[in-house]
Amino acid sequence: MVVSPLAPACFPELPSIRGVRLTTARCGMKYRGRDDLMAMLLDPGSHVAAVFTESDTAAAAPRWSRRHCRNAKARAIITNAGNANAFTGKQGMQDVIALCAGFAAHIGAQSEDVLIASTGVIGESLDCALITAEFQKLATADDAGWQAAANAIRTTDTFAKGASMACRIDGAAVQLCGIAKGSGMIAPNMATMLGYIATDAAIVPNALRALLVSATNRSFNAITVDSDTSTSDSVFLIATGAAANTEIEDPDDPRLAEFRHALDHVMQDLATQIVRDGEGASKFITIDITGARDEISAHKIAMSVANSPLVKTAVAGGDANWGRVVMAVGKAGQSIDQSCLAIAMGGITIARDGARVEGFDETPVTEHMAGDNISIQVCVGDGPGTARVWTCDLTHGYISINADYRS
Repeated sequence: MVVSPLAPACFPELPSIRGVRLTTARCGMKYRGRDDLMAMLLDPGSHVAAVFTESDTAAAAPRWSRRHCRNAKARAIITNAGNANAFTGKQGMQDVIALCAGFAAHIGAQSEDVLIASTGVIGESLDCALITAEFQKLATADDAGWQAAANAIRTTDTFAKGASMACRIDGAAVQLCGIAKGSGMIAPNMATMLGYIATDAAIVPNALRALLVSATNRSFNAITVDSDTSTSDSVFLIATGAAANTEIEDPDDPRLAEFRHALDHVMQDLATQIVRDGEGASKFITIDITGARDEISAHKIAMSVANSPLVKTAVAGGDANWGRVVMAVGKAGQSIDQSCLAIAMGGITIARDGARVEGFDETPVTEHMAGDNISIQVCVGDGPGTARVWTCDLTHGYISINADYRS
């Protein structure tokens, strides 16, 4: 597999999180010669919050995990790669129930204390025997580390994704680490996207969920590769409490200021790595919208630009075709006044007050478009609404990967 040209130089050094053990195994359901199962084993008393796909055809795994995450005290999260167990009828949920019960028996927990995620091909049933045969190893193995865990959950990903940051809560040292997978079918709505962030902070479940939802909107919900929302999107946030800080009950508690910043950093790092690994991607695109009537409107305009095949193919070809940005802004349906529209690429103003600037020289913009990191800035008025989203270009590589995905 050719690694994305936008990939980081290496997987980062991630410290262990007290109260979390990561194990991996290989069942061979789809992949050969690599681990394709991952378990996160959590100490008793750990709290878990999660967000899931809003797809009407959600797979069995997120439907189970959404239901049982409500108790917020999971003991394990198990994941298989290569088969999404989506659109598999009643059998799909029966398989999830059996897998969670089976793994719970190996770790001395209840089945509802085991959450599950699956990623891969849609419409094919799991071979549960292959997975359950590895449960003893997953339950008892030594900590495999974050990189091994990140590699085990990959499908079309060309590199493992990880991020971390340290902070303090009320003077206590706290660590956050996370991994994610995703490359195609990325337009989260809370792709095949999975994310796992763990911290040793002590935070009550309701506050933990509020923090996760807020950070998700600024990270995983602010990326797109191809405008397609997966059946399997799941993001988990685990807090083990091992840092022994005074437990935080209010997500707006000022003592969480550093933690909120660290959580944003980790989740945005993971989210942008997913975009950098977009199927067939050769350029990373940052889109900033200002002047909208509110943040919701700004986000819709930003996603309209980010999801436009015409914008994305122009970027792929290094074409400074700003007219395609005008088109994408207009189709967002946000009733902007085009006489207020201003567009810049690479910080170079191209249009202002609804028209191209006089004497515009395209040369420096073309030079910017030849690079790997492309920025597009759009001002749509004088409102307070702003948004930033990340996407990638659209190349023939995307077609090749997805045309061959099941073969």
